[in-house]
Amino acid sequence: MYDMVRTVPNLACAVSVVRKFISNPGRQHWDAVNWIFKYLRGTIDYGIMFSKQQGNPSVVGYIDAYYTGDLDDMRSTTSYEFTLVGEPICWEYKVQSLIALSTTESEYMVVVMAAKEALWLTGLVKRLGIQQGGVLQLHYDSQSVIYLVKNQMYHANSKHIDVRFHRIRELVSSSELLLEKVHTSENAADMLTKLVTTNKFKNCLNLINVFRC
Repeated sequence: MYDMVRTVPNLACAVSVVRKFISNPGRQHWDAVNWIFKYLRGTIDYGIMFSKQQGNPSVVGYIDAYYTGDLDDMRSTTSYEFTLVGEPICWEYKVQSLIALSTTESEYMVVVMAAKEALWLTGLVKRLGIQQGGVLQLHYDSQSVIYLVKNQMYHANSKHIDVRFHRIRELVSSSELLLEKVHTSENAADMLTKLVTTNKFKNCLNLINVFRC
């Protein structure tokens, strides 16, 4: 848990899944934990690479959601990852507190959660004396949700969504936040949300500068 929270974002999904069974683990859960330790042994020389070269000083976020990703209670899973000067500074994998009734609702909720975290991070880095190099950026691979956020008249699939989640529309319309489409292959948050192929996993690590030291 300490490694996952502090220095190893690539463990977020696996550790978050097995920790749910910590009070009453079965054989398959112990096997999963052993697999995690094997992965750690094989990647002990991997780490977050901080560069001396100055890049974009803005906080940039990658977000993703997996509809009904938690098979035990059919809740969707949420993940987001934020970088500063291209390096990861914050990441999280969590099960959504509400049961989403559709993929659209699940994805809409993760955008709002990530936006709240992004605003807090932006305020933090400003207090540290790091001036932001432009509007706050969030990258997502769901074009339909981005359209829903930007176009308030598009509401056929969102009438049931809790009003409190529509705060994201105000942030986008006031240009405080820029929600941009990114191809799935370039979404670093994919590895935090669900199972991915080895090549996709390595590509996600490269996107956030986690390399062999």
